[in-house]
Amino acid sequence: MSPIRARATVTGTALAAALTLAVPAPTAAAPAPAATPAVRAVPPTVEEARLERAVPQEILRRSGFATVAPRFAAALANARTAKQAERVVERHGAALWQRAVDRVQGRGPLAGDLARDDDRPLYWARLGMTRELRQWQPAFPVGDRARAKLLAELEETSRGQDSMDFPRGQRHRGAPVKRVVMTGFDPFTLDRDIRISNPSGATALALDGTWIQTADGPARVETAIFPVRWQDFADGTVEKALRTPLARADVFTTVSQGRPGRIDIERHNGAWRGGFPDNENISRTETVPVTDPATQPQWTTSTLPHTAITAAPTGRFPVYDNTSVTEIPAGATAPVVRPDGPTPGSTARVGGGGNYLSNEIAYRATLLRDRLGLTTPGGHVHTPVLEFGPGNTTEITDPAFLQNRRDIVDQVRAIIRVAAKR
Repeated sequence: MSPIRARATVTGTALAAALTLAVPAPTAAAPAPAATPAVRAVPPTVEEARLERAVPQEILRRSGFATVAPRFAAALANARTAKQAERVVERHGAALWQRAVDRVQGRGPLAGDLARDDDRPLYWARLGMTRELRQWQPAFPVGDRARAKLLAELEETSRGQDSMDFPRGQRHRGAPVKRVVMTGFDPFTLDRDIRISNPSGATALALDGTWIQTADGPARVETAIFPVRWQDFADGTVEKALRTPLARADVFTTVSQGRPGRIDIERHNGAWRGGFPDNENISRTETVPVTDPATQPQWTTSTLPHTAITAAPTGRFPVYDNTSVTEIPAGATAPVVRPDGPTPGSTARVGGGGNYLSNEIAYRATLLRDRLGLTTPGGHVHTPVLEFGPGNTTEITDPAFLQNRRDIVDQVRAIIRVAAKR
């Protein structure tokens, strides 16, 4: 990892410097004026096209994140070489992630009147940056592959995927400190309600780099957020981000938004994509694509301490050990529901967490665990749907919405505390 990508707390003046990075002026006597960003005519992605709607603009304005993309564009315009452009992307991506984490965790001044614990500013600000990067027209040649690499770098750094670094050698009363990996997701189903927030993303921001006190001592939590896009998962983004952290972790949990009013600890994960449209409005109905498909299992299994988690008083939402799946039994052609999990030789159609990307990240993380030969306890937690208050169909926040988000975040933290106990 280069120094630019190492974890750092970026607040105050350091953050301002990170978000206004410009290439040094050619002489000390006369600073170079900021370049005017040159743009190329490319259509926005489906996600980026939503940016111009009123709600995303209100979220950016009321969070203080409206300046993120313009400052990034200005810094790109000042880049004179490909290496300088790469440094701009890395630094601004990492700064956006740290700024979002700091805001949620209460560090630094509060810009805007939107509640600190909101995950949505990070999502919409990142889309503004990806749009600027795809439209950027530098004075030097940048081919499609080089631009794609910069976009991938921006996604990785602004999601915390490259900064899940645990402190080395720390001990508590002679025992090693527990290390916890937790992942969340972007908001999704935005064409249904563009105001939507994802409590798993909010939890990731709230817990990144924090310490949780368990019955056996402290545990360190490192988090990342993943996109709701089929193609990113097919490209191996989960395995790339989690391979090293999982090898060092003592427990891991992938987290996503599930059903209203309940939390599910999903027992079984299936190797099937059910086709629900992603944030790019793309559908995929197929076996989950992985490397070495010849050895790909139809099912993987959670190894979280389900009994302990469901028995513990973790919060207001009931917690269930969900063992139900839908399978095509061996030798059959029609799918059937199995309340107690898959039967030998069956083909997956719906895991405990469904057949969307929630199920897929759990499948990929637990398959990675198994292929690496790890015994690390891990699995998937499905949070309640984060709901607005009764009658609110237009406002981006309300008291019930804020309370629901706080309660979900607190309960996931409590579940991790139980899971991390030795």
